[in-house]
Amino acid sequence: MSDHYFSADPSSAFRTIPMTDTVWGHEVTLQTASGVFARGRLDVGTAVLFEQTSPPTTGVTFLDLGCGYGVIAIALALARPEAVVWAVDVNERALELTRRNAETLGVGDRVRPRLPDDVPADVRFDGLWSNPPIRVGKTDLHAILLHWLPRVAADGEAVMVVGKNLGADSLQRWFGEQGYPTERLASAKTFRVLRTVPANSVQDGVQQTAPPLRE
Repeated sequence: MSDHYFSADPSSAFRTIPMTDTVWGHEVTLQTASGVFARGRLDVGTAVLFEQTSPPTTGVTFLDLGCGYGVIAIALALARPEAVVWAVDVNERALELTRRNAETLGVGDRVRPRLPDDVPADVRFDGLWSNPPIRVGKTDLHAILLHWLPRVAADGEAVMVVGKNLGADSLQRWFGEQGYPTERLASAKTFRVLRTVPANSVQDGVQQTAPPLRE
């Protein structure tokens, strides 16, 4: 049986291949591998996320949900030198790659690759950034999101990139139905960039201002 990027322990040989790209103004070279999402490249969705947003300018605790080889987690750590970034995945190989890549780029002390159950229950996040694992299926995806979204701080946000053909618009509606106001920040290359905030962050009828988009 072939591996999926959301397999806990991929059975394919652990062969790495480097990927070099620019994320939020930082050129990075990261090791990718078989059995982990987007081997050998920066996938289109994550590229759209970086192209259509600016990095956060506040906050000290972040979550990269479904971290893969760690590109979003590392980009957050580079953009916010004072921040700790929890990089969460069920794929052990992805966590090992994230650990190696973070150490190589000098942020290994602030990027914390973890299995979901290994993140302390009292940790709250100023920002959740993700190219979420849509292909696990709607039921599992909803369960994952409902587990992590309540852990976003009241003044925090979740920023996600989702393919339009993979249900981005219906997911945006679903967020609202669950009590998480969600806006579309951008649309590019068949992807949507969505920003979700906790319901209690909407005060006096005014939703928090979205982070600036890149020019």
